[in-house]
Amino acid sequence: MTILDTDIVTLLHAQHEAIVRRLMLVEEGELCITIITVIETMRGRYDFLMKAATREQFLYAQQLIRRSAARLDELPTLYLNAVALDQFEDLEKRKGLKKIGRADLLIASIALAHRAKLITRNLKHFKLIPQLKIENWVD
Repeated sequence: MTILDTDIVTLLHAQHEAIVRRLMLVEEGELCITIITVIETMRGRYDFLMKAATREQFLYAQQLIRRSAARLDELPTLYLNAVALDQFEDLEKRKGLKKIGRADLLIASIALAHRAKLITRNLKHFKLIPQLKIENWVD
């Protein structure tokens, strides 16, 4: 199982060449995202709409919301479960991980619970969790 982090999903939606190329090498049904990525992506879209200043910006923001929701629905979503929450509680207790941030700790917890590899550009933070399998697909 391979989980795409929010930064990678953003690049995927922008048709980033390296990401698209790597996706072609992954077996069908292997890719997924987490509920945290759904939240982060949609929060950005909702914030954009709420900050719109013109009619055109409002209409464009709505298009982005619809498009993002449809694209996110194309990938299976992993949710927090008891195992992931146990992992999260364990990670939160570790002193060196406070600077990572709650959202990334939740994503890491879901990846650990599913023994999945996490594809991310944020290697700096996720490397602090040695048992987490991480990879960067961007050149």
